[in-house]
Amino acid sequence: MSSRAVPSRVLGIDPGSLVCGYGVVLADGDRLHYVECGVLTAPADWPMEARLGEIARSLGEVIAELRPTEVAVEDVFSRINTRSALALAQARGMALAVVGLAGLGVTSYTAPLVKKAVVGRGRADKTQVARMVQGLLGLGSLPRADAADALAVAITHARVRAPTSARLAPAVVRATGS
Repeated sequence: MSSRAVPSRVLGIDPGSLVCGYGVVLADGDRLHYVECGVLTAPADWPMEARLGEIARSLGEVIAELRPTEVAVEDVFSRINTRSALALAQARGMALAVVGLAGLGVTSYTAPLVKKAVVGRGRADKTQVARMVQGLLGLGSLPRADAADALAVAITHARVRAPTSARLAPAVVRATGS
């Protein structure tokens, strides 16, 4: 009888009121497989409620099409100006509502934790994150910054949820040279 975990489709979301990044990975133990990533946008000259409504509609379509089993969202970064933090919090709330309407739960991760999980240090820049995402998922080109951030959130969640043995196995293989 196998104790192998069931593969999970993890949707990572990098919320925004103008651009919302999304990325889906299939997490199978310690293996990650790229599924899809992209950005959802709304015109900058639209009022906030219209932009959020458009992004919410598009995010609902992504969830219906890609059928994630788990969702992870980046937390609001607190060291930005108040106006930016409020807009980001509104976009994050919209994303949480769309996910909730789809009947899915959400796990949140801070930006420094995502950077540490993907790059190895919590103060990595966006280019470093995008390059590591590209390498970890075997992508032919760098994803757009918001999509790379969303994939990084999905990768973080997949690594956190993996059984301890799956998280340790790659390190043991590297350490022993096997």
